[in-house]
Amino acid sequence: MMAVISSCEDGNRMAMDNGKYVRYTPEQVEVLERLYYECPKPSSVRRQQLIREYPILSNIDPKQIKVWFQNRRCREKQRKEASRLQAVNRKLSAMNKLLMEENDRLQKQVSQLVHEKSYFRQQTRNGALAITDTSCDSVVTSGHHQQRHLSTPQHPPRDASPAGLLSIADETLTEFLSKATGTAVEWVQMPGLKPGPDSIGIVAISHGCTGVAARACGLVGLDPTRVSEILKDRPSWFRDCRVVDVMNVLSTGTGGTIELLYMQLYAPTTLAPARDFWLLRYTSVLEDGGLVVCERSLNNTRNGPDMPPAANFVRAEMLPSGYLIRPCEGGGSIIHIVDHMDLEPWRVPEVLRPLYESSALLAQKTTMAALRHLRQISQEISQPDATGWGRRPAALRALSQKLSKGFNEAVNGFPDEGWSMLESDGADDITLLMNSSPGKMMAMNLSYSNGFLSIGNAVLCAKASMLLQNVPPAILLRFLREHRSEWADSGIDAYSAAAVKAGPCSLRMSRGGSFGGQVILPLTHTIENEEFMEVIKLENFGHYQDDMVMSGDIFLLQLCSGVDENAVGSCSELIFAPIDASFSDDALIIPSGFRIIPLDSGMDASSPSRTLDLASNLEVGTAGSRATGDRTSRCTKSVMTIAFQFVYEIHLQENVANMARQYIRSIIASVQRVALALSPSEFGSHAEFRTPPGIPEAQTLARWICQSHRCFLGMELLKHEGQSILKNLWHHSDAILCCSLKAQPFFIFANQAGLDMLETTLLALQDISLEKTFDEDGRRALFAELPQVIQQGFMWLQGGGMCLSSVGRPISYERGVAWKVVNDEEIAYCICFMISNWSFV
Repeated sequence: MMAVISSCEDGNRMAMDNGKYVRYTPEQVEVLERLYYECPKPSSVRRQQLIREYPILSNIDPKQIKVWFQNRRCREKQRKEASRLQAVNRKLSAMNKLLMEENDRLQKQVSQLVHEKSYFRQQTRNGALAITDTSCDSVVTSGHHQQRHLSTPQHPPRDASPAGLLSIADETLTEFLSKATGTAVEWVQMPGLKPGPDSIGIVAISHGCTGVAARACGLVGLDPTRVSEILKDRPSWFRDCRVVDVMNVLSTGTGGTIELLYMQLYAPTTLAPARDFWLLRYTSVLEDGGLVVCERSLNNTRNGPDMPPAANFVRAEMLPSGYLIRPCEGGGSIIHIVDHMDLEPWRVPEVLRPLYESSALLAQKTTMAALRHLRQISQEISQPDATGWGRRPAALRALSQKLSKGFNEAVNGFPDEGWSMLESDGADDITLLMNSSPGKMMAMNLSYSNGFLSIGNAVLCAKASMLLQNVPPAILLRFLREHRSEWADSGIDAYSAAAVKAGPCSLRMSRGGSFGGQVILPLTHTIENEEFMEVIKLENFGHYQDDMVMSGDIFLLQLCSGVDENAVGSCSELIFAPIDASFSDDALIIPSGFRIIPLDSGMDASSPSRTLDLASNLEVGTAGSRATGDRTSRCTKSVMTIAFQFVYEIHLQENVANMARQYIRSIIASVQRVALALSPSEFGSHAEFRTPPGIPEAQTLARWICQSHRCFLGMELLKHEGQSILKNLWHHSDAILCCSLKAQPFFIFANQAGLDMLETTLLALQDISLEKTFDEDGRRALFAELPQVIQQGFMWLQGGGMCLSSVGRPISYERGVAWKVVNDEEIAYCICFMISNWSFV
């Protein structure tokens, strides 16, 4: 009698054998799966072997076992789906609660504004409000003064006694809650933030209040106590935070804690001093169970505790800010974050004041960074598996922190860390610093605990800042990342890599993308991909092996962030450091890189500082000619900070200083050239066509291309008339490319489709020869028929042909045509190709 497989309601595996139920162990059920799915043939040797090992399974009906397995998989799938839906439902319920609270707050804000409007109208009608200037500007100014008064109420000074500090703490708590859940500040939605269920949360920035302020609300999968611990450890997630020292701790009678803190923030550029804060932080539990961590500056207290000014720092003020953390039903927390600061913008050059007056920048760098860090920690706890190269997320996050902190130290060059300035040659605004302090050298020696010796006993840093115009920071940064050969010197890369003597290579070389001799190996990224870390392998360095110091390949650990050009107030960074090929956790990290911060497009930069004049020749075009909704029209200026570090022997300081100075000058020149080519054009492209000397103006070349196509092929190239021939040609659906009439033809122009096909930019296009875009057979056929184009004016390319992109990817196309382009004097100028229906293979 064949047994029939059945299942109990609780999921226990049972079978009927001769009228009796038999329980099968998980091991036997696993063998059943292998028996009936991997060995379906009765004559299979493996099947017979399994039946001999497990005789109890030999009398089961194969059809019934198959149905049973299918039902079991359906039940498991249903359980997983039900669990997932319950989690989603809890998240949506919490988000709905948060939205209802936000809606109530907005209604209160609207009611308050309506009340104030009615009050001002009544006062104006009764003549009680004396206004000597009835202009609109005067009315708006008085409204802003009223808003400032409402958002920053004046309080009597407090002393440093425990009772006085508790009074300050209570007032800080009240003011913070009025900003987090009330109407003390007029909040407006953060521009450019994508709404939706997977968004980071509700983010708003201030309007018309003192200083800069940002507010965020969101859900995180951590309990309130854990959230509080993470956010209090500000240096672990706030990249601009240098240090937070707890100077004193007091306990309150209600179970709260008052802390006196001294905090230092790095300066984002080389052009302004860093900021520091003297703070009171109050941690308490509300009656509804919510946990509050709020803080404010103690600058205005009378006879209170004081922290003397620090050299190289400007004392800034933190207005009541903090975190409101409430437990969420089903696990997790609902969090409200408020950041409100006065960063003393009048203490920096006028052109840089937008960096210190931008609430959007504060939201991106501080408020949203806190939420993103919490979400990242939550994901790491729920998915603790190792990621890239066998490392856990926490270890990779520590590496990214190490890179960022090292770059900030290089940009700031604090004397208390051992940095001292070298004399400048006066030719430019490149700053050179050196560090040979015992602390720095000890850190370097600890990194060589594996027995290798360092090639230097000092570190030199060369840095500069420059103003960029009409180029989106995200696009410029992407180009610098993908086209390292456009600005980097391979000899200096080899010199820097020698500081971390390479051992045996242990990286898994699964290529993520290749750009010439540069291979990008993805390592890890954050949840929203706003930041990612990777290993860069620079190949073909075998000619540097004679000194027996390093291997033929160079490895760089690289951190990239801010590549989303639609993110308002986002700071773009590309930071890298040579690493040992063994990729040890205690490896020496000497980071270098670029930081690009957008400036307010409305600021007047007619009189920038001398350092900013480095890029004064980049003023091309005006913002007024662009579409209002274009992201680039909102960001016409940005400040780039460059900092490179070199390990060296102290007796070679003069030679290394000269090398570093020349290297930074060459990088600045390369960045200016790249920025000029990438600046948005009049027809809204991200890469404007800017021809090198000797090539006609873009409109003229576009007209020659269309006229020659009509003359030799007897048909119009552009089907629809538009505002501009160049614009229509640029957006043509087919790939259009022009090459020179030289013995070795090089490309001189391509439209957007052509650049996409070749996977390049207009800047790099002019270094690509025609023969590199075809394989050997294609080159032979093409160059045999090119004279036909010169003689009769055109030729049809072989149908179903193949070509190659600039990075070697094969491309197939259905049809193509080439024709001779002649100028106004009917002299052959170049050859133009049009490739239709192309795709990557």
